[in-house]
Amino acid sequence: MFRTMLLATCLAAPAVAQDFQLAAPELSTSTNTRDTGGPAIGFTLSGGLGAQPSYFGSGDTDYGPTGGFELNYLRLGRLEFGNPDPLFVPEGLGVTGSFRFIGERDDDDDPELEGLDDVDASLEVGVGLRYATRGYQVFGSVRYGVIGHEAFVGEVGGDIFLRPNDRWTLRAGPRILFGTDEYADTYFGVTPDEAAASVGESDFAAFDPDGGLISTGLELGAGYRINDRWGMDAAIRYERLQDDAADSPITTDDEQISASIGLTRRFTLGF
Repeated sequence: MFRTMLLATCLAAPAVAQDFQLAAPELSTSTNTRDTGGPAIGFTLSGGLGAQPSYFGSGDTDYGPTGGFELNYLRLGRLEFGNPDPLFVPEGLGVTGSFRFIGERDDDDDPELEGLDDVDASLEVGVGLRYATRGYQVFGSVRYGVIGHEAFVGEVGGDIFLRPNDRWTLRAGPRILFGTDEYADTYFGVTPDEAAASVGESDFAAFDPDGGLISTGLELGAGYRINDRWGMDAAIRYERLQDDAADSPITTDDEQISASIGLTRRFTLGF
């Protein structure tokens, strides 16, 4: 059962900062939206297949569908954010949005967790800053679990871009994830009651982790622009759990690998 899907949406002013450097959206299917003067929105939907650890710290892998949403352009009256140019490459400093969905953790799916309380699905919502050029980008974001874990997490990273031609974009860069005590408790902690309930192969010792550095890693990706609307994106991420996340009795493998491949489709809605 595939239980975690990453969702990302980015909106920058004056330039849109994109998580995946594919073709920018075609923001009009018939007329130029800039000429109409009405509200307009341009966004990207993505979908495909992915693989990732069954839960944070697991040595097993789940496979299944994955998807995401990215906001590329918005016009409300005289306010305009992003750029409708299909070949636009973001540059400069911008404010971004950041979302992540984490599926539930259930010992029915992972019997080795017997005795531990189930963890509900979580939705993290936040904002960040990004500085981008044609050759690289650096970013940082803070998210809060508005549903589920109700904790703060922070992520920083960067990418170097290579563009062999006008259709391919290759990227590579580091990722660092931080979390509060509440976040660490949710995914890596074991309460005394859970320790008493875990027997046999699980037999967890009580563990009260501190927040801070959760993981460090590297992401490699490639985007291909089929045309102004369609594209393909593939990514693989290696993460190594750190500090108390790595020391948790729940963690059976502190090296976590996830990957995804899929199609992207740009849309425009004018009003």
